[in-house]
Amino acid sequence: MPPAQPDPTVSDAPVIALHNLHKCYGQLEVLKGVDLVAPRGHVVSLIGSSGSGKSTLLRCCNLLEDSQQGEIRFEGEAVKWRGHGLGRHPADRAQVTRIRTNLSMVFQQFNLWAHLTVLQNVMEAPVTVLKRDRKEVEEKARHYLAKVGIAEKADAWPAQLSGGQQQRAAIARALCMEPRALLFDEPTSALDPELEQEVIRVIRALADEGRTMILVTHDMKLAADCSDHIIFLHQGLIEEEGPPDTLFRAPRSERLRGFLSSTAA
Repeated sequence: MPPAQPDPTVSDAPVIALHNLHKCYGQLEVLKGVDLVAPRGHVVSLIGSSGSGKSTLLRCCNLLEDSQQGEIRFEGEAVKWRGHGLGRHPADRAQVTRIRTNLSMVFQQFNLWAHLTVLQNVMEAPVTVLKRDRKEVEEKARHYLAKVGIAEKADAWPAQLSGGQQQRAAIARALCMEPRALLFDEPTSALDPELEQEVIRVIRALADEGRTMILVTHDMKLAADCSDHIIFLHQGLIEEEGPPDTLFRAPRSERLRGFLSSTAA
């Protein structure tokens, strides 16, 4: 099956745009006013030390976390809110569902259903959430399993797969939703180095296709190879951002230089 063609009705606005985003857990402010723009067909990578706010920012993008201040836009459409501060929540549940189904998330810990086969895992959301035809979904699911290199594992159970194969199944599951963007939260950090490379090859191939992606990663080589734009977060703020060549070859910030030095060690 050929890849889906771009939808001519889709807005030219960025798939995701955040402005002055703040996120708190009680008195702890994790994001302190962050801007992010993910244009269509671009890969944006978030790097930084543990606790810098990378994963929280990613989860705010698809409304898995409620932010306390700032604007989130999906393809130019502003998320509607009610309440203020710690009491702020999305006002339109249908809007939240629509946005989430168009921003597929790939987690660090695979999150496959143990009681479903790999094929059933990939098919589940398009059939139950999007109410798509089962035969059509199965055809697409097999296509995406082949795309990530595990077509022969369609009838296997998740427990029968290696970690790398499980993560590739999770990527196929995300692709089967045919989202506007893919969100990756440290997709290789739970894997051994050999298995990590299996997943990295798939992510690079997706980037080469021109898919919109936001990638939280500890792998600086992956970020450098795949990204159009990189954001370095430090203690909930953007310390530095720019294209990979600039950030990695001529970092301006002393904190970024120290971070890159520590990751290269």
